[in-house]
Amino acid sequence: MSSLPTPATRAGQDGLDALLARPGEALIGLDFDGTLAPIVADPELARAHPRALSALAALAPKVAAVAVVTGRPAEVAVRNGGFADVPGLEHLVVLGHYGAERWDARSGKVTAPEPHPGVAAVRAELPGLLDGSGTWVEEKGRAVAVHTRRAADPQAAFDALREPLTDLAARHGLIVEPGRMVLELRPPGMDKGVALSGFAREIDAGSVLYAGDDLGDLPAYSAVDTLRTTGTPGLLVCSGSDEVTELRQRADVVVEGPEGVVELLAALADLIG
Repeated sequence: MSSLPTPATRAGQDGLDALLARPGEALIGLDFDGTLAPIVADPELARAHPRALSALAALAPKVAAVAVVTGRPAEVAVRNGGFADVPGLEHLVVLGHYGAERWDARSGKVTAPEPHPGVAAVRAELPGLLDGSGTWVEEKGRAVAVHTRRAADPQAAFDALREPLTDLAARHGLIVEPGRMVLELRPPGMDKGVALSGFAREIDAGSVLYAGDDLGDLPAYSAVDTLRTTGTPGLLVCSGSDEVTELRQRADVVVEGPEGVVELLAALADLIG
């Protein structure tokens, strides 16, 4: 039988205990890139860890719900994750674009509001701003992301672009979400914390586990902290990275990247029985 790491905090232990005692009430929330899928230079080539689907399919029928919460478009996360038509994942939900889009495995359909007009406006101005920077723009439909990982000096490019991209976003009613060598320009009002807490309320979750790896996951961490204060136990898991330390410092459990996340999910499935 698989074993689980011991949470570093009392609140984390309470969250794990509640999940194991009443798994049918538990919500498992998971980021995609860096958590279920290894980080790669080209985000279009990101794919879920080879054992992610089997671990999720073993765990999902034993809990209230599994939600993949991502900044990617929902359809892209479904495609790159291979989540469609997988036995055991019939109740999986993907909350894409920080919850602005939703894909349900039961229907196979995405529901979403109209895109924010500011996204098209910043998309038109980016080429002039980024010329010669060695960066790459990822089109995300409801957002655009500027990746600096391919630049000659990724961190220097990230630092140099943060202020001008923030100014550009503000002029068009958007915000900038920084991440691991990426600056994403997107509409305000939605983040992973809003998406996670809203879904937890929807299903009346009795406990919540959330696993993430990047700065964009901090709002989800805060949402779990808030749920804890209102009586819903929670467990915070960090898919470890040397590029981001904030999540490590706040997490109850730190695992080593997507491999560690998959092992944790598989261990939960084994222990729940």
